[in-house]
Amino acid sequence: MTRSPSRVLVVAAMSAGALVSVSACGLIVGVDPEPGAKKQSPTASHSAGPRAKPSATAPAAPPPLTEAQAQAALVTQADLGAPWAPTEGAATWRDGVLKSHADVPECRKLLEALYTDDLFGADATGTRAVVGLDDAMDQTQLRYQVLSLKSAAVARTLAWMRTLPKTCAKFTAVTGRGALQNVRVDEAVLPVVGDDRQGLRVTFTGATATGEQTLLTLDVAVVRVGDDTIALSHGGTGDVSADTTKAFVQVGAQRLADVRKQPRLRV
Repeated sequence: MTRSPSRVLVVAAMSAGALVSVSACGLIVGVDPEPGAKKQSPTASHSAGPRAKPSATAPAAPPPLTEAQAQAALVTQADLGAPWAPTEGAATWRDGVLKSHADVPECRKLLEALYTDDLFGADATGTRAVVGLDDAMDQTQLRYQVLSLKSAAVARTLAWMRTLPKTCAKFTAVTGRGALQNVRVDEAVLPVVGDDRQGLRVTFTGATATGEQTLLTLDVAVVRVGDDTIALSHGGTGDVSADTTKAFVQVGAQRLADVRKQPRLRV
């Protein structure tokens, strides 16, 4: 389906806004003295005075996100524009396709995580905010989360996601109604934002119990920004644009960083 020019402009504006707000820093390494400048001898350097002792006080870690901060860091319908709108509920393909079983343990774990929209596990506790948005034109759904979890839980999830394009590159899943789904997992390239990130594109092809051919595409992304994390799934049976997924990531990471700079919000 052809995407309308206004939607293309929205995505382009989202991408440009996120890119412009990222500042660049440089390091000057190994700079030689200016010609004719007198080099200071090691002896003179040592005799100049006692060396300053490094501070023993480490910078304090930022406090976890409050619920108000996490809510403020979510992407909204206003960011995306028409035809995105608040979700009307879980898409039918969640029960019809994602609620499936696979024999390989790691692939079964992936299916469970996709179905529940929880890549971190029930034991990963902390602040969480979530929003669901639907695109009726392309028949896609976005589930977007902002989380403040323990760093070990986030690092464990990112490391696990990196293994999936190999361990679950291609496998077969069986839906609750007995339909076979051929599943493929590929790594998805994400914008270089935040401190660590991993993306996946998961595709399901198969047929319903009545023989109707099915295709479901699901982009999944996790990005760590400092001590906070954003996670999203963007998928559907229509046109799932990888560029749109990247725009979600860029805008979301910048929104989260901006919220951290503001005075602390409380519920």
